Amino acid sequence: MARDAKRNRWPGESGQASVALVAAVPALILVALTMAQFALAGHAALSAASAARAAARASYAGTDVEDAARGALPQTLREGMAVRVRADRTEVEVRVPRPLSLPFMPRIPVTASALLGPAGGTADG
Repeated sequence: MARDAKRNRWPGESGQASVALVAAVPALILVALTMAQFALAGHAALSAASAARAAARASYAGTDVEDAARGALPQTLREGMAVRVRADRTEVEVRVPRPLSLPFMPRIPVTASALLGPAGGTADG
């Protein structure tokens, strides 16, 4: 095939960049949404750990465990929160919100726990 000297390209290559762009854009969008989901999961894990510590303190003090955990969570993570107190441990489970509220993205459950009792390990503090 002869090269077109005026346009500096081979015949039949018209639109090659457009096809490559159309093929790459969905993959880039999927990567961006996955990264957003992981960022939200990290935020949810840190928030759940903070709520578990607050619930453990409330349980040790004899106050409402669920209210303490709910108060330590951001508003977006409070829906669907579950608090469990087991022997010497509190567990808080939250669901990671979907990025941009997209229905096809999964709502990953994240659980954090904290031990009950004073730092020194004695009941009288």
